[in-house]
Amino acid sequence: MKLFIICILTLLFSGNLLFAQALNVGVPHEELLSRAEVDRIFNEQVKKQFSIDYNIFKVFKCEDKSGLFYIVFSEKYDGMNENNDTLHTKIRGFNFLSTPNGLVKQWEINDFTIKQVVAGDMETSIWFWSKFSEFNDIDKDGLIDPIVIYGTAGLNMYDDGRLKILVYYKEKKIAIRHQNGVLDYERNTQVDEAFYSLPLVIQSRVKAIMKKITDNHLAIFPAGWEKAMANHKLKFDENH
Repeated sequence: MKLFIICILTLLFSGNLLFAQALNVGVPHEELLSRAEVDRIFNEQVKKQFSIDYNIFKVFKCEDKSGLFYIVFSEKYDGMNENNDTLHTKIRGFNFLSTPNGLVKQWEINDFTIKQVVAGDMETSIWFWSKFSEFNDIDKDGLIDPIVIYGTAGLNMYDDGRLKILVYYKEKKIAIRHQNGVLDYERNTQVDEAFYSLPLVIQSRVKAIMKKITDNHLAIFPAGWEKAMANHKLKFDENH
């Protein structure tokens, strides 16, 4: 009798698992790959093929009605500072579509540390902010709408670093660029005009992320930035 019950429970569990997997087919979703999976998919041959020269920080496996694709964050390692924080002077991000013939690059991100506009000092590091980046189907059209965020640190850490928010929507890259600053007049934000053509639900999600970044004390957007964006401003600072 016990054996019979165990068999029934096993069949029920297997059936539920298969049913859950079936429900997940075609539903946009993402997952963070393990280091072993990253090394298997992005082996030395693949990295050489696509010139992935920097350390792969994270890879997100995404699937929607367009297919299976991987979003890769890679950062150039440049040592450690006195606080044991990792330093990076260059970053590269990729989106690779998985096809029967192998990976196909769909887009790429390149950026690096620069001299600060006001002080003239060099930014100390640049890196992907994976904590705030998102890969969800925000407008529920069956396609993932990637939001990739990265930033820099300067002489005063986040207080004078840069921040960039990239939204990929229907094969278009739309950016919000922000410069932090210790002084009010040093801070400014630029918004691509195409941002205001995005579905409102995506615009709202980006603004929510901006607020989250502010709440985490990683950026100081100009006072009244929400009102400025509600009025479709393309550039605003503390004097807008």
